[in-house]
Amino acid sequence: MASKLCNFLPTMVLILLLPLFASIAFSDSTLPTTPVSPGTVCKSTPDPSYCKSVLPHQNGNVYDYGRFSVKKSLSQARKFMNLVDKYLNGRSTLSATAVRALQDCRTLAELNFDFLSSSFQTVNKTTRFLPSLQADDIQTLLSAILTNQQTCLDGLKDTASAGSLRNGLSVPLSDDNKLYSVSLALFTKGWVPRNKNKGSALHPTKKQLGFRNGRLPLKMSTRTRAIYESVTSRKLLQTNLDDQVVVRDIVTVSKDGSGNFTTINDAIAAAPNKSVSTDGYFMIYVTAGVYDENVSIDKKKTYLMMIGDGINKTIITGNRSVIDGWTTFSSATFAVVGQGFVGVNITFRNTAGAEKHQAVAVRNGADLSTFYSCSFEGYQDTLYAHSLRQFYSECDIYGTVDFIFGNAKVVLQNCNLYPRLPMSGQFNAITAQGRTDPNQDTGISIHHCTITAADDLAASNGSAATFLGRPWKEYSRTVYMQTTMDNVVDPAGWRAWDGDFALSTLYYAEFNNTGSGSSTASRVTWPGYHVINATDAANFTVSNFLLGDDWLPQTGVTYTNTLI
Repeated sequence: MASKLCNFLPTMVLILLLPLFASIAFSDSTLPTTPVSPGTVCKSTPDPSYCKSVLPHQNGNVYDYGRFSVKKSLSQARKFMNLVDKYLNGRSTLSATAVRALQDCRTLAELNFDFLSSSFQTVNKTTRFLPSLQADDIQTLLSAILTNQQTCLDGLKDTASAGSLRNGLSVPLSDDNKLYSVSLALFTKGWVPRNKNKGSALHPTKKQLGFRNGRLPLKMSTRTRAIYESVTSRKLLQTNLDDQVVVRDIVTVSKDGSGNFTTINDAIAAAPNKSVSTDGYFMIYVTAGVYDENVSIDKKKTYLMMIGDGINKTIITGNRSVIDGWTTFSSATFAVVGQGFVGVNITFRNTAGAEKHQAVAVRNGADLSTFYSCSFEGYQDTLYAHSLRQFYSECDIYGTVDFIFGNAKVVLQNCNLYPRLPMSGQFNAITAQGRTDPNQDTGISIHHCTITAADDLAASNGSAATFLGRPWKEYSRTVYMQTTMDNVVDPAGWRAWDGDFALSTLYYAEFNNTGSGSSTASRVTWPGYHVINATDAANFTVSNFLLGDDWLPQTGVTYTNTLI
């Protein structure tokens, strides 16, 4: 495989930063407030030499340095966005593939500016450890900034015709990446509490707040309820208000013209911009049918809930691929960035086929997003869990090479993972996690899922090996917990990417899995591979890894918050 590619504040005029090194009184003597040299504070960053070169050459504490770094990062993000615009203005000399890579970079650069604006507002007002949820918000944003940078760089590298473009952008991308890494490290040291994760480690509770018997309890206006019931021919279950999903309005998409819209993209365009969670969801009900369209939900379209008539009934399909000139990032049949998205009862397909290599069915870069009872179907790179916080429940995921990949903080729970038959000479890797920095709070947690060969692979009598994952990036992190693995999983479990790359810096772990493919007796012996106990596994549960008890209940999706 080739290289892959909260609410956010709008673009703003920055508030002037207070003097960075003023004397400040602190109430908590345990906080890292003692003035130190840049060289000392930089020891906590991945690249101390670079860190020392960009910080002011006078003593300060971690909060002083952190504010300076985030402010400088914000300035650099604006400069890079302007640089990309300059190249886009001269696009007439570029190939279509190069323009697509550049457009990806522009989208990602704008997100980075938003994320840094939000982060700066927080660090500029606070000189203490933040509450766990607030710290998680900012650490998630700063982690995503690094992911966005890497995605832009990977897209340019994969664009053969973009030589001058690549040369002009790779240096600022690399330099900015180092600066963003410093900002993340200093934020982690100064603002993230040492016990950020919360919740019981070993005693699970099942959150039964949402879908019951395949139905969703909905709190909505009389008008909206009447529309819903008329188009679905279903009566909604009556529940306590505390258990209901709040819906502000509903529109219907139907191929036959009987709804409000005939295309999904038109329905998305009609949704309000910049909703917040307390507004309730704008629901898009997509009736049964095959919708051949590449769907995009941008950052303005927040808190959308899209419900179909069921897997293999409501189908969204496309066939973009890298072989046909798309970047991996832009090949997605369904791409979502708007915060708070919920998708239910839908099949997402990329039909490009194994021979077209990277061809994404869903790319998800939406914070606090959830997919329930959905199917993701492709071959290489099916589900691009790109960035930010994501949860998948009771979903089916089909693919071959690296078919769940990206650098989100993501939990898959009660899902079915179906390795398919790859091309001759290929092997299957279920995951390719893309963590590039040790301070990123990202990773893939696969909890209480099932791994079974798809029909075509099962019929091939083991002609292709299947592995749990391989390290796409240096700090790749993936954990399988309480998951059933049949004999499709190779006894070694995991596959190297290239020689000994990342084998010491990755974190791969297994906990209490079952099935004929779950034995760890013949697993790899890499320094970064671990068979873990329940205490360690608890760090990767919905409650601790996603802090999901804070935001998942409003989606209506049933989940288990800790170990089973």
